Formats: sequence, structure tokens, C-alpha cells
Amino acid sequence: MATRFLLRSFWAARPALPPSGRCRRPAPAGTQRRSYASGPAGLPADLLRGDSFVGGRWLPAPATFPVHDPANGATLGTVADCGAPEARAAVRAAYDAFCCWKGVSVKERSLLLRKWYDLMMQNKDDLAKIITAESGKPLKEAQGEILYSASFLEWFSEEARRVYGDIIYTSAKDKRALVLKQPIGVAAIITPWNFPSAMITRKVGAALAAGCTVVVKPAEDTPYSALALAQLANQAGIPPGVYNVLPCSRTKAKEVGEALCTDPLVSKISFTGSTATGKVLLHHAANSVKRVSMELGGLAPFIVFDSANVDQAVTGAMASKFRNAGQTCVCANRFLVQRGIYNSFVKKFAEAMQESLRVGNGFEEGITQGPLINEKAVEKVEKHVKDAVGKGATVVTGGKRHQSGGNFFEPTLLSNVTRDMLCITEETFGPLAPVLKFDKEEEAVAIANAADVGLAGYFYSQDPAQIWRVAEQLEVGMVGVNDGLISSVECPFGGVKQSGLGREGSKYGIDEYLEVKYVCYGGL
Repeated sequence: MATRFLLRSFWAARPALPPSGRCRRPAPAGTQRRSYASGPAGLPADLLRGDSFVGGRWLPAPATFPVHDPANGATLGTVADCGAPEARAAVRAAYDAFCCWKGVSVKERSLLLRKWYDLMMQNKDDLAKIITAESGKPLKEAQGEILYSASFLEWFSEEARRVYGDIIYTSAKDKRALVLKQPIGVAAIITPWNFPSAMITRKVGAALAAGCTVVVKPAEDTPYSALALAQLANQAGIPPGVYNVLPCSRTKAKEVGEALCTDPLVSKISFTGSTATGKVLLHHAANSVKRVSMELGGLAPFIVFDSANVDQAVTGAMASKFRNAGQTCVCANRFLVQRGIYNSFVKKFAEAMQESLRVGNGFEEGITQGPLINEKAVEKVEKHVKDAVGKGATVVTGGKRHQSGGNFFEPTLLSNVTRDMLCITEETFGPLAPVLKFDKEEEAVAIANAADVGLAGYFYSQDPAQIWRVAEQLEVGMVGVNDGLISSVECPFGGVKQSGLGREGSKYGIDEYLEVKYVCYGGL
């Protein structure tokens, strides 16, 4: 009863949305939804939405853009192509909603996030199919992402009730100092295509738990996952304007990003993507001194010392490198293996790749490697392989486009790699594993740290003293010791140097959406 009363109060108190911008008009009666009833995998019609979601309404835009299946190039459907006017309207809707949402009790926010989590779990198979269709990720991996994605809503539904302040006794006897934590305001959330669900909930769960409202701009390659989450948020009772989704094409991404970062009603920017794009958004946000969180590019080293268990290291390498066909920001990009076990590691790594990896459409049984997201991604892997071979590297396995054609590339292992090769100095973001030989610990650490980014790093060793030394010396935000999979909802995710600012997930994630206010209470 209390829950229903609170929600009625919220909607009654909420200001009407201003009639600005074509994106704000509700769809006329009988307007066909921009989605399709079913696709090759029997995708769920009730979760496939093609319009923007603003102020609790599904709103068309003046234009649309197509979304393609990277596995075969088929058009999955068309989605609203929003521009700067629609972005400003969405921000206004979020700001209007914030005026009331910030006053909703933490218990009520917690219950609503938990309901959203429950709906994700009830629809987990359908949500996974959407991810596979628009990103190409193997269905088993997509199912894993949905569980990971939902866990952030569950986690932050609990953290919503654990935002604490302080009472400070000052040197003045007649004063007390209070420290309050309050929601920062409207947050613009800009997310990538490689984790089209989890990268949203990791940010949005924290924001909503803190009392903020959000405008989500999903990647142009994978908007359906964000819109499916909007459908479930609506069903969960998340009030209008609290969660808004603004899809747009690649051609309009720049203007929408700039509109979100420069709008005076936006107080926070959270972005996951390339370092280059992050710098552009930081420039825009600087003019109005907005709070920012940035999870940017990585160039993760994967070090295997002579003391390591080679079989364990190979297992970790497989998990770290080939998840999502190497298209993750924390996947191993540079393999550094000590001379004493170099040949053994390369041999066992090649055998594991040939035995375990299967390339094909993500909906097919037994497939572990789907397509790369687009032709440009394939060309980059080709470029890195060609550069390495031209400078003396040896192709142990793979090395070319897969026989399936299109966006598929063979999982590739290179040996005799040197530090001047592009695959060592640039993030490949594909199924390429270059293995470089080193002699001493100091050399490996120097190579690992010789980058202007530092998101994640991995190393394998059985020497306790070495483990402490290397873990402390690696210039990264996250370290995996004898483990190739480090992401967890309970642990802080983020990098150092040009890999970003701030942390997501964990008990620290909600602080990114809170302001600290000091109150001096005198006259006591």
C-alpha cells in the first residue's frame, strides 16, 4: 500500500513535460512500432522497440536508421534516429523527473530496482537473444551477460539503502558539522556495443539508487538492448522520465553527444568507449565543469613468469583473450612470456585454441567465437597481423579471415613478436594473441607499463614475493593474479592513466552519482 501511495504521489507531483521537439510527441494511434515480430532466432516482439523512450512514452523521431546482424548483414529493424533537439527534450524530461525522484525514499528506490531486476531474470532468455542478434555474441555468452547485467540492478537496489553521511565534532563547542550525500542530478549515460546491456545497468543502477535520473545514448550498433531495458523498467514501475533512452545513428552521434555534454541541466557524464571519444566528451563537459566518469581503452598485458603453472596460465589466457572474440576492454592484448616456458606456453596455447574455439553464427550450438562487430573491426585485425608478420612474427594458428566470410576472423596466435609491432602498441579489439618473449621480471613490468593507458593487467606466478611486487608495480586499475576473469559486481571497475576516471560497480560505484554537502550547525 505504501508503495502504491508513493508512486501516485510521484506522478501527481511531477510537472507536465514541455511540448518541445518532434521527439516528444506520442505516436499517433495505430502507428506501427519500429521493430519486427520475429527474426531468425525468434526474437521477442514485446521487447523489440524501435522508438525512443522519453518521459515514460515511446516517441518517434523524424528519421530512422537500420540495425544489422553482424553475422550475416541482415537488417534486424529500424530505430528512431534522434538528434540534438530530441536530446535536449530527453534531458528536460529527466530533469523534471529528478525534481521528484530525488525525494523518493531509498526503500522505494530499492524496491523498484529489485522489481526491474526480477523482470530481467524472468526475460533473461529473450534479452540474451537480442544481444546475440545485434552484437553477434555467442548465445551462451549473451546469457552470461544478462545475468551479469541484472546483478547490477540487484546490487544497487541493496546499496541504495546504504548511503551514509557523517557527524563531525569540530573545535568549536557550540557547533556540529554534518556531512550529507545527495544525488547529483541528471546523468547522461553513453554506452558501447560490446556489452549492450551490462554497461547500461552498471551505470544506471548506481544512478537511480543514488536518486539521479538518466538519459541513455546506446551505441548505434546495439540500440535494441537499451530499449528492451526501457520496456522492462516501465513494467517495473520506474516513474516516467527517470530512465530515458535516446538512440541515434553514427552520423548523429557527434551532435547528440555534444548536446548531452553541454546541456546545463545535465550534471554528470558517464561514458564507456574509446579514449579518443572520451577526450572529446571531456572537452565538452569541461565548459560547464560537469562530473565525469570515463571507462576508456585498454591494452591489457598478460604476463606469464617461469614459476607459473603453464596449464593454468593457458586456461586463463583463453578466458581473457577470446571472450566476445577479443572485443572487450579488459581482454588480454599483449602476452609476455618468460623465456624458460615460452615454447611450452605457445604450444599449449595453440592446442587449446584449436581444440576449444569454434567460429560461426552466435545462435548455432557449440559456437564460441561470433563475428566482429563490423568490417572496420575486421580490417584492424588484418592490419595488425600483416604488420606483425612483415616485421618477423610467425603465425602459429589462424591469421586470416574465416571461411564463413563477412565479419568473421580466425582466432590467431602469433609468436616471435617484438615491441615495435602494432599488436603490442595498439589495442586490437579482436581475436589476436601476440606472444612476446622476455628474460627478467623488471623487463616484463617495464614493457607492461610502457603504455599511456592502464585498465587491466594479468600475470601468472607461483612466487609469493613476486606476486606482491608485480601486483603493486603494474600501472593498471585492476589486476588479475592467476586469474583471467576479474569482473564482478562487488568489485570496483576502472582504470588509471588514459584508461579513464572513476569506478563502477562495488560499494564505490554509487559515489560517482552523489555530491557531498557539509552543513555547519551553530548556536548549540
